Amino acid sequence: MSTINIKRVKSSEIELKDRLVSIQRVAKVTKGGRTFSFSAIVVVGDENGVVGYGLGKAKEVTEAIAKGVDDAKKNLVKVPIINGTVPHEQYGKFSGGFVFVKPAANGTGVIAGGAMRAVLESAGIHNVLAKSKGSSNPHNVVKATVAALSQLRDAYTVAQHRGVDLGKVFNG
Repeated sequence: MSTINIKRVKSSEIELKDRLVSIQRVAKVTKGGRTFSFSAIVVVGDENGVVGYGLGKAKEVTEAIAKGVDDAKKNLVKVPIINGTVPHEQYGKFSGGFVFVKPAANGTGVIAGGAMRAVLESAGIHNVLAKSKGSSNPHNVVKATVAALSQLRDAYTVAQHRGVDLGKVFNG
């Protein structure tokens, strides 16, 4: 398998919107009783081809979300979008989470479940068919979706990588 260069982006250059994917309350049991803490998975994106995810943990919900947003801004990737959809079909995998994204015609909308929907909408993809297989754990689904999106390549990138003319990519 060839090496995939993930296109990193600086968060200071763009206006990002955040979406809360999941929030969990976890308890640590001590002799004094239960101590509650919160973990939040957050997805940020500029809805124009840049998306990232982050995990925040804290004693308060708002702090956990803020930490998640800060973490997400450190993990931004650039996604190629052509006419509001993905350039080609792509599988993504992370741990037990498997995802499949497929380009769709204009007007289809985002056909995707919970955690995948948040990632695809944050990336700015408006028409896509997507399926999550295996684990429904939001952590794994979000990471698998970002992995699938980061593996996408548009025709221009393929032509540049092969060192051929853009027309030759389509015509062989």
